[in-house]
Amino acid sequence: MDLSLLFPLLILLLFIPIFLSGRRQRRQLAATQKLQASLDAGDVVMTTSGLRATVVDASYEDTVDLEIADGVITTWARAAIREKVNPVVDDANVVDEAETPAPAPVEPVEPVEPVDKPASLDKGPSLEKDDSANGSSRN
Repeated sequence: MDLSLLFPLLILLLFIPIFLSGRRQRRQLAATQKLQASLDAGDVVMTTSGLRATVVDASYEDTVDLEIADGVITTWARAAIREKVNPVVDDANVVDEAETPAPAPVEPVEPVEPVDKPASLDKGPSLEKDDSANGSSRN
């Protein structure tokens, strides 16, 4: 067998997966950048740290203002936005309030009288300076 053909073939076999994975990463990066550029107010997004928020202001080039709770608005880098989240409203599981059963009444609970503590619990620990907690001496 000719070893002069083996080396170029081996290099080619190693280069093909690297080339294909690089193309996939470039496509993923382009899709992420397109998503980050298309953000509008009202979009529900997920950040790279897993925070779900609503876009309040996307007029800046490098940053976006997100509402993470009612009245709590924070400023994030656009690069921190990982994906848009489509809020799903399931009409089949929506229950009308008139059809919701009333909660069962709660029975009153009788008060419990406090229990007296033993006198040994009123004192602090009885260890001396050179004593240890497990009973062995510290000498």
